[in-house]
Amino acid sequence: MKALLDTHFLLWIVEDSPRLKAFPWISRYHPYGISPISLLELQFLAEVGKLKLDVAGFLSLVTRDQRFRLDQTPLQQIVTEAVQLSWTRDPFDRLLAAHSLARKLPLCTVDRVIRDHHRLLPPELAS
Repeated sequence: MKALLDTHFLLWIVEDSPRLKAFPWISRYHPYGISPISLLELQFLAEVGKLKLDVAGFLSLVTRDQRFRLDQTPLQQIVTEAVQLSWTRDPFDRLLAAHSLARKLPLCTVDRVIRDHHRLLPPELAS
């Protein structure tokens, strides 16, 4: 595993979204690391109606897909990193960035707030 994907990239790769054309470098990070935090975020988005997705089916698909590795970093390690990240109040952004720090893996993200503050980004996203 060379990097963790944020929730957007995870969805886009699974759906083979045309949005990926703007990020041709993403394939260099295959196999893609997935945080369980992203799966929880997808469930929340589905529950509030922002995303139409069968999350259980999606999880089953992702865990069988050889392109992805579901990372099992202990939650305590992630939370230890997360308490130090005061630059965001979004719990999912905070936990994904913390997971990246705990594993010392870059986080592939399109989120501008994360990109402006997180210190572990792929070189293609560092600004």
